[in-house]
Amino acid sequence: MSKSDEPCCPLCGRPFGAARNISRHHLIPMSKGGKKGLTVDMHNICHRKIHATLTNRELKLNYFTIEKLQQHPEIAKFIQWVSTKPPEFYERSRDSKIRQAKRKWKRR
Repeated sequence: MSKSDEPCCPLCGRPFGAARNISRHHLIPMSKGGKKGLTVDMHNICHRKIHATLTNRELKLNYFTIEKLQQHPEIAKFIQWVSTKPPEFYERSRDSKIRQAKRKWKRR
């Protein structure tokens, strides 16, 4: 199989590499009615970035396609950064500053 024939992550476009590096993303979150909806396989790091950046409500209302996810400014910046990494690369995603602030506000 040539590199061009390898399955790739729909978000970042890099080849998948090891099978343990893949997770399934529901385009509409299960908690928002997407339990039986469309799913896509993607790198774990890409999947974590989506959920670290966007709430399930935002995903359902505005970012329910790969194209829309790629247009989000923070995710676009992440894609540019991760595209230089090998397929097996993984680093734990941190919540965005906005999500951190929302979480702190809810704890009050």
